[in-house]
Amino acid sequence: MQDELELILSDTRENMQKAISHLETELTKVRAGKANPQMVDGITVEYYGSQVPLAQVANINVVDARTLSIQPWEKPLLQPIERAIIAANIGINPQNDGQYIRLFLPPLTEERRKELVKKVHGAGEQSKVSIRNIRRDAIEMVKKLQKEGLSEDSAKDAESEIQQLTDSHSTLIDKHCGTKEKEIMTV
Repeated sequence: MQDELELILSDTRENMQKAISHLETELTKVRAGKANPQMVDGITVEYYGSQVPLAQVANINVVDARTLSIQPWEKPLLQPIERAIIAANIGINPQNDGQYIRLFLPPLTEERRKELVKKVHGAGEQSKVSIRNIRRDAIEMVKKLQKEGLSEDSAKDAESEIQQLTDSHSTLIDKHCGTKEKEIMTV
């Protein structure tokens, strides 16, 4: 019984950490007015009939605070990369000069900053929902174990530990979102 309980707790910890990692990944995709190669993560390009991540077919460099430069390894890839960026709808039009594709980030308006902050808080809320779902599932498993013979004290201790994990991860989510909000709102 105790081994099963430890397994539930470790799975809960691991799943909550995955939710935090996912949030961190999502927050790096939200641009805060500065060019960042991670903005184009997740964009796939058609390369000889299959979809390949952009980073695997081109060099992505930060030219200055507002410009990303994408240099394909093969010249015929310029058009597919340009189409992939447009299709990804990241809010930036690519500029193709025949050798490079440049992404010029426009300065953020106050209105756009507020939209981005809403997006950040939406991602934070999704992460909190995930954390709460993980908590619910873990507590259900503990109750199932209790019906199979786990002592009531052990079950209560496990439930309180699960709640502490939930609280600490929710606080961490708020911290990440607050940091990103500050980054976005800084002119």
